[in-house]
Amino acid sequence: MNSPLGRLVIVEDDALLLEQLTWALKGKFSVASARDATQGRALCESEPDVYLFDLRLPPSQQVREGLDLLRHVRRRDPDATVVMMSGEGERRQALEAVAHGAFDFFQKPVDMAELLLILQRALERRKLMVENRELRREASAAGARAGRLVGESAAMRRLRREIERVAGSEASVLLLGESGTGKELVARAIHRGGPRRDRPFVAVNASALPESLAESELFGHERGAFTGAVASRPGRFELAHGGTLFLDEIGTLSAGIQAKLLRAIESREVERVGGRTTIPVDFRLVSATNEDLEARVADGGFREDLFYRINTIPIAIPPLREREGDVALLAEHFLAAVCEREGVPRKRLSAAALARLEALPWKGNVRELAHAIELAALFAEGSEIGEEDLPRSMRPGRGAARVGPTKSYAAAVEEFERRLLTDAIAAAGGVKAEAARRLGLDANQIKYLCRKFGL
Repeated sequence: MNSPLGRLVIVEDDALLLEQLTWALKGKFSVASARDATQGRALCESEPDVYLFDLRLPPSQQVREGLDLLRHVRRRDPDATVVMMSGEGERRQALEAVAHGAFDFFQKPVDMAELLLILQRALERRKLMVENRELRREASAAGARAGRLVGESAAMRRLRREIERVAGSEASVLLLGESGTGKELVARAIHRGGPRRDRPFVAVNASALPESLAESELFGHERGAFTGAVASRPGRFELAHGGTLFLDEIGTLSAGIQAKLLRAIESREVERVGGRTTIPVDFRLVSATNEDLEARVADGGFREDLFYRINTIPIAIPPLREREGDVALLAEHFLAAVCEREGVPRKRLSAAALARLEALPWKGNVRELAHAIELAALFAEGSEIGEEDLPRSMRPGRGAARVGPTKSYAAAVEEFERRLLTDAIAAAGGVKAEAARRLGLDANQIKYLCRKFGL
């Protein structure tokens, strides 16, 4: 017999229906059940993976019993995954349950195939939440090693002071900096330094959101809102409830999403796609951009009212070329990290390789340096990384590494991306999936970049 997918608590007062549910689901879940709200509360102490509650429960047989049980579970565990059952004609009450944090609902009479699909999706969501919680724990434990801001330059000391000053406030922060300067790392430092440190940090790269899915990703959707929406799903705002929402590349959002974002910031409420009720959300907003948003406001490409909402406290992140002495510190940090992660013997940078790294312009900033060190560490044959082990475009005599002063920033970044991708694919023996893994890209990202550069 296959092992259960997860642990399920069912609270349903109809004895016959409860028996049917238990029998139908016991092969898929480890099932515990109760027939009233009081017994249900006791069972919930076991912290199952998924909860299945009827709306109307004894002793009062009123909808409030199911809603109170839902609120009780969510108070104990804000990430609890609860599915509600409602009778015919109780859609409004079921939607109220969703507004109070239920993952989904379905109406009686029970369709077992539909119910099983909802519960499986609920379990998938629960597992993701648990994984995220564990990752946050690990990230917090390893923060001093992997999440700290590395660098002792005057520019980095100034940045740390600014982070310390703003971390304890609830004001919206706008991070300004070129691509690759570490804006998400700074956002995480602000989160860790504030009162929301033990709550979620949810990062969203706005430029990676397809226009057709951006609204659903940010604000969530209800079941049936569009083709393929077979279950309700919370958006990033809801997932960040109580914590910090980080919106990277915010300038890429469309006008329609900008308007809805402004409303969410002002009202602290969101409405899911296809929904009719508002859901309260409590979040601290940190945004980031590599664009001149004031110029975008002037030319009508970005809403002025939204700009002033997100720009309460602006923080400029210095590019690597302005961080004197930090290249060596960062290179050693990345080298130690990649050797530990990949399980390879510790390596060191030769004096010539280090001097070469310090002489480069680093148009791709810290991200470019990290990728260069990773490639060199993985493919250097000895214990020492020499100039010949650096990516080809960075070796002495390679003109591509020296960007002329007349080249635009966008052209320089594009050239760097092409070189980096070409080197990674070559180092992976032409296997693009392996190149994507080494660069930290997903399948869609590397397909896009390969199409973009004709590779």
